[in-house]
Amino acid sequence: MSSSMRLNPLDAAWIMTESRATPNHVGGLLIFSLPEGAPRDVLRRLMHDFRTYRGFTAPWNRRLKYAFNLNPIPEWVEDDRIDLEYHVRHAALPWPGGERELGELVGRLQSTPLDLSRPPWECTLIEGLEHKRFALFVKMHHSLIDGISGMRMLQQAMASDPAKSLALPPFWSAPAGTPAQAQRHASAPTMANVMDAAAKALRGQLRSAPQLLAAFGKMLRRVGESGEGMTLPFDAPLSVLNGRVREKRRFATQQFPMARLRTVADAAGCTLNDVVLAICGGSLRRFLMERDSLPDKSLTAGIPVSVRPKDDQGTGNAISFIVATLGTDIEGAAERLDAIRASVRHAKAHVQNLPREAMMQYTVLLMAPTIVTLLSGIGGRTRPMFNITISNVPGPDKPLYFRGARLEAIYPASIVTHGQALNITCESYAGFMDFGFTGCHSSVPSLQKLAVYSAEALEELEAAILPKPAKARKAAAAKPKVAAKRKRSAAAA
Repeated sequence: MSSSMRLNPLDAAWIMTESRATPNHVGGLLIFSLPEGAPRDVLRRLMHDFRTYRGFTAPWNRRLKYAFNLNPIPEWVEDDRIDLEYHVRHAALPWPGGERELGELVGRLQSTPLDLSRPPWECTLIEGLEHKRFALFVKMHHSLIDGISGMRMLQQAMASDPAKSLALPPFWSAPAGTPAQAQRHASAPTMANVMDAAAKALRGQLRSAPQLLAAFGKMLRRVGESGEGMTLPFDAPLSVLNGRVREKRRFATQQFPMARLRTVADAAGCTLNDVVLAICGGSLRRFLMERDSLPDKSLTAGIPVSVRPKDDQGTGNAISFIVATLGTDIEGAAERLDAIRASVRHAKAHVQNLPREAMMQYTVLLMAPTIVTLLSGIGGRTRPMFNITISNVPGPDKPLYFRGARLEAIYPASIVTHGQALNITCESYAGFMDFGFTGCHSSVPSLQKLAVYSAEALEELEAAILPKPAKARKAAAAKPKVAAKRKRSAAAA
């Protein structure tokens, strides 16, 4: 890497829109189980060992340098005087620490802005978890690296063989398996990658703005003609999730076996992502109903997705962005899933039926309001383009290890900003789907309930869609008879 590197405009926007209320860092909570026979002071030894690794690889050795010339965009420079005691920290929960206590600690860590005069990342080793576990919470500024690429870099610092993991260096000293810039632009379906692609395309297409607008108008006419069931941007209701946010964050987690989600998807004839959205929709419906804040109209979700235009014969992924209903106005779990499946299908088909050039134009115009809101600070004061961002990112399908400890879960922590007080990001890992809920402390109180309700939403889906066992069918058939008998007895009394 050269001694300096100018930020691209989108990454610079994350710096320029940074504030105490809206810090622009992302993070990841990695939970490990200690190996059998681990000594009681193993984490103290690990922390001591961490602080001996003072060699840094990119991007962990980069800090911002602000220009004093006509170009106001800062640049990255290599820093060879990094204070490791600042970046690497040690915290402990009162034993035995459960998911609620861990979520409260991570919420506090996620609330604090990074020091942008240093390389913008922090790592906290957390001990005190029940069931012989510990955690690492790593947060990094979005201008340095997006959350999914950062998580991939953390995973590349581990090994699939426990024996080979015993002598691994910490992630900031690990040799990069892939150049950081290549990972930065990997085509995972995330908001960061969609916005990055849209910004690049916008710079290349400004000269053809009239043709771009004409193409988008044609798309809208096609929606009116044949897009029944398709959810459009800015058709979202006003909700408590879309106002101004304050400094403090809440964080909660949930984990489901992938087999449970696939069983529901197979039985319903839908995708795994449809089931994830239905879980989110069901939990949000109950959460907002309890607060007497559920809009009459369904909430909508902004969803980064992988799509491939029909005229594209390439092998790479194509990333775009769709808006779909969450069915929060529908009481039945099966009916809600049907509405979500139809909405997502219409939206993806609409994008996939466009030629590649038109798809990029569509993505540019779809993301332009979000970029403008980010830069202008008007978020939370206007009608939202959608109510919540929900991302579903594929992760490693095999267990990973670090220093003999097995990585049990990966929970992403994302950005909350004005107009978007809640973010749900999930990542698959080793047969499980790990959900990370990040919310504004004021706008989304008792966020842990949303994680609990997501488990109940999955149970509702299973009860509504999966075939009932023979015993359950007999019990269900007997219930009306018992109720009728009780009714006759009450009438006789």
